[in-house]
Amino acid sequence: MKNKYRAYAVMGATGHVGKVVAERLLQIGAQVRVIGRSAERLRSLVDQGAIAHVGAFDDVEALTKAFMGVVGAFVMIPPDYSTGDFLAFQDRVGSAIAQALRTTGVPFVVNLSSVGAHLNGRTGPIRGLRQQEARLNEIKDLKVLHLRPGYFMETLFWSIPTIQSSGINGSPLTADLPIPMVATRDIGEKAGEFLAELQLRGQTAFEFFGPRPVTMQEATAVLGKAIGKPALKYVQFPYEEARKAMLAAGMKPDVVALLIEMDRSLNERYIRPAQPMAGDHLGKTGIEDFAEEFAAAFRATTRK
Repeated sequence: MKNKYRAYAVMGATGHVGKVVAERLLQIGAQVRVIGRSAERLRSLVDQGAIAHVGAFDDVEALTKAFMGVVGAFVMIPPDYSTGDFLAFQDRVGSAIAQALRTTGVPFVVNLSSVGAHLNGRTGPIRGLRQQEARLNEIKDLKVLHLRPGYFMETLFWSIPTIQSSGINGSPLTADLPIPMVATRDIGEKAGEFLAELQLRGQTAFEFFGPRPVTMQEATAVLGKAIGKPALKYVQFPYEEARKAMLAAGMKPDVVALLIEMDRSLNERYIRPAQPMAGDHLGKTGIEDFAEEFAAAFRATTRK
């Protein structure tokens, strides 16, 4: 099948991962329908040749329209940290995605999941992604690959306010815990690669990481050097202290509880890679490369 006759749908096309997926598919000459909640934010992709589909991710009708007639789709449940019931939100969006896929008969799907999605319980927000994997696996004849990336490097952006206000970096994660971090642009490239090749078979899971595991202590040293603070220290916050800080920052109690649960399971190495961290399972962006992006964001935030 010629690429120019292939049509794809990409959810979350204004986000870190989805945008890269859309651009990767546009580069091979495919028709790409980009799904997002803002026409304005989709404009840059439309300028590159994409077709915008504006709608909420729990809108079955909008998703069905976007999925109709496509050969492949990139689907995801975006995080909504403003919701009062995070797992219920995941269930609502996940059910809408599954219903639209079942109605339209999309043959190939890459589903954005997470490392740890094979585990039953004690995984915080990953619980909803595990449920979504099971939901999509039940769709008859659907060939789906569950892409399970490690810890997003971009999560380190959350550290910027702490560094600015307290002069330290900190989180509930153990300082010397090797974390399989990965850059979102690498995740997008990998998802786009799977969709471009359309070699998916049955229901499979594929874990994906950065070039090597990185501890929070090491990441802090690299980021500190990049922002002109080579003496920046990492401090592990007690769970209760972290919980109070997140609540004070305006996060919902339900979300905070899930995030603390996930961090605790990471520290206990309950959540950990289940597939080899080698070969095709590795991205190319290291923490030193990401540090340049982090420094730019840090400087931009400081100037505000």
